[in-house]
Amino acid sequence: MNNFEYKNPVKIIFGKGTIPSVKKEIPENAKILMTFGGGSIKKNGVYKQIKEALNGFDFFEFGGIEPNPHYETCMKAIELAKKENITFLLSVGGGSVLDATKFIAAGALYDGDPWDFLSQRYIVNVEKALPIGAVLTLPATGSEMNGNSVITKAATQEKMAFGSPEVMPQFSVLDPECVFSLPDRQVANGVVDAFVHVLEQYLTYPVNSPIQDRFAESILTTLIEEGPKVLADRNDYNAAANFMWSATMALNGLIATGVPQDWATHMIGHELTAFHGIDHGRTLAIVLPGMMNVKRENKKDKILQYGERIWGVSSGNDDEKINKAIEKTIGFFESLGVPTTLPEYDVPEKTIGKITTRFQERKSKLGEKADIDYEQVGEILKDRL
Repeated sequence: MNNFEYKNPVKIIFGKGTIPSVKKEIPENAKILMTFGGGSIKKNGVYKQIKEALNGFDFFEFGGIEPNPHYETCMKAIELAKKENITFLLSVGGGSVLDATKFIAAGALYDGDPWDFLSQRYIVNVEKALPIGAVLTLPATGSEMNGNSVITKAATQEKMAFGSPEVMPQFSVLDPECVFSLPDRQVANGVVDAFVHVLEQYLTYPVNSPIQDRFAESILTTLIEEGPKVLADRNDYNAAANFMWSATMALNGLIATGVPQDWATHMIGHELTAFHGIDHGRTLAIVLPGMMNVKRENKKDKILQYGERIWGVSSGNDDEKINKAIEKTIGFFESLGVPTTLPEYDVPEKTIGKITTRFQERKSKLGEKADIDYEQVGEILKDRL
């Protein structure tokens, strides 16, 4: 096992009827900006609960944050936060709203262009940010318990990430009943997103870390068991709760301790969203099988372990076992209604050239061993044609 440091200060408030608890978590004298998305919170009753809980507080609202939140939209919120001297941000929505809120929190206290945090992420660090609270309505990204954020600049079709402990929420409220009103597409995307988050920290190479491996495998198994239950019966509270907590545990840093991480599938997937607007979770379902196939030698030991422990693949030679593990993974995604090839999303082959050019220009080396160059990015995507 590798050396590591681990600290997660986010307070989780989990369970039905917990949304009103935001009132006691926010400082009494706070000037609040509540951020949200397209308005679904006004249909499912969450908005009403928040309004009642914040009665007596000085607060403003900023809605219209997109899935794959846009830099341009976030900058409008930053302008509002500065103008009104906001002291606390409350994110009400899914991971996209929270990602945007993290960007807003950092940008509101930054004198330059906040895009620096993404375009110069290894040079410009977030030194301070407004405090954040979150009410999660869509399990998927794990953003409620980490300091990560992904933002899209619509003007240049760029989707990039940054991370900082300064933008970790002070608290996150997780009420599984929020899952009840979600459409199938969002549930399926959330299951895939959480599943691939785990695999980005698991399908690398062995470092003798059985605790992390078993934690990761338990999350994968739970998603396989509970995801279909949520799709079949949206009012199954226990399934919704297990799904929601799995998504949080998939990316709160715990299973990443002491082990190598990949994240190449995400980096490539971001480009498919940037060029074609494909849902984030669906880009992962496209790219991951190609990643497993092209990098099968590098990841052999962990793919074989994954295939046996998660899917019961135990017969055949190594290549046959890997093929079966990939097939099982594809089958699971497709059973959720998530297609896994580029043509199913009308992505032309020329897009692969655009994406590889970007990685070539950035001189990017991806993967747990930093051995995936732009040419291998092309191989991975061509595998999904």
